Amino acid sequence: MMDDVIFYDTLRAGLWNAVLISTPILAVALVSGLLVGLFQALTSIQEMTLTFVPKLVAILVVFWGSMGFMTETLVSFFHTRVIPLIAGG
Repeated sequence: MMDDVIFYDTLRAGLWNAVLISTPILAVALVSGLLVGLFQALTSIQEMTLTFVPKLVAILVVFWGSMGFMTETLVSFFHTRVIPLIAGG
């Protein structure tokens, strides 16, 4: 049976890894959304695809660029935390 302290510590570490993994994508979505919103406010262009397409492209570029970091972080978490718990160590 797993101790409560170990469970909550693993849960905390998993949530922290989720924050680390999602930070690059969320930061780029925020910045690109602000820039497109500012551009729309300055030019009075209210095209719906103008808000969607640049943000999607920026997110895809950052996702593609940071996949190595995301994978390395997740694999490291599983090797150091989850697999030893499953193995009983």
